[in-house]
Amino acid sequence: MNPIRGAALLVHGGGPTQVINASLAGVADECRRHPAITALYGARFGIDGVLSADFIDLSALDESRIAAVGRTPGSALGSSRSAVAAADYERVLDIFRARDIRFVFLNGGNGSMYMAHQLACAASAAGVRVIGIPKTIDNDIAGTDHTPGYGSTAWFFACAVRDIGEDVRALPGRISVVEIMGRYAGWLTAATAFARARPDDPPHLIYLPERPLPMAQFLGDVENAFQRRGTVVVAACEGQKDEHGRPLGDLMRPDGFDRQLSGNLGHTLAQLLIRELKVNARSEKPGLLGRSSMAFISEVDWREAYLCGQAAVKAAIEGRSDVMVSLVRERGSEYRVTTGLTPLAEVADKDRLFPLEWIAPDGNDVSPDFLEYARPLIGPMQHHARL
Repeated sequence: MNPIRGAALLVHGGGPTQVINASLAGVADECRRHPAITALYGARFGIDGVLSADFIDLSALDESRIAAVGRTPGSALGSSRSAVAAADYERVLDIFRARDIRFVFLNGGNGSMYMAHQLACAASAAGVRVIGIPKTIDNDIAGTDHTPGYGSTAWFFACAVRDIGEDVRALPGRISVVEIMGRYAGWLTAATAFARARPDDPPHLIYLPERPLPMAQFLGDVENAFQRRGTVVVAACEGQKDEHGRPLGDLMRPDGFDRQLSGNLGHTLAQLLIRELKVNARSEKPGLLGRSSMAFISEVDWREAYLCGQAAVKAAIEGRSDVMVSLVRERGSEYRVTTGLTPLAEVADKDRLFPLEWIAPDGNDVSPDFLEYARPLIGPMQHHARL
């Protein structure tokens, strides 16, 4: 190992989570333990703050402030979805030289890991070590068992569907389509299965974007469930596609252009049910509350986010670069994780989709194997009493 000494920089990228600041606390606390790290800066609003050298001196804050910030949602530093042009990396390195920054930690999702890999390649000759810290509610980063942010948000959506189900059950004759975040990965939507305490509890139908959904099947599934129960709760991912590969949320605007998700999935499906089945249907979209609600921070999720921050600093001190911290699930009946390191080239800009074998054969539910995988990650599910 070639020992180096200098400042460290923490950068947030992409959408925030309930526990991204737990990773910040882990980085800050671990940096204090290593004399080789002379200061810790935080870039304000992600890579935009890096390019403008707009930094916060995190090492100047006392431990109690860091601990308090570590229990807040959103990104305390501010984040960004901006891309970096190839020509910008030399400018970034000039900023690093001016601040004597020798250790860089990028905390984000797939796009941030791509940026981290590109930065690591550009900075290797300058002796700057770059470590990725995984973060996404979507749970779609390759190279790790799961991602910090997923467990808390999965818990929120499971509880949201549970409670929406109680409302729908109270007034028979209604159908509710709950739109779940997750882009084109169904991990969060699958977790709504934890809303069930009894076989007939909602969600009655679960649709994941990894399995295209023919409209005839959707209408038939809902009609059958409605005839049996008199009420139906559907959980569907915002990125669900039809049998032709078109995002269902965009079917109201078939202009032929590619675009990001329009956010119309729940509304589109509810309107389809009203039009075709002549039923009382509406959509619900908890949306950003799912990744920002302080009431739903899974303690497992928080601890693992903090652990990833610590592990990133340790890896950089040990001389590693161009790697991402990963969570490794140990074998055995009791849930345990350790941290590992995965080359950034193997995870950069790659999506880890929900396994097809964990989707029920009919395409409208999940398998017990998924429940076994996800159960340790989310918070406690308290189910409601009934008369």
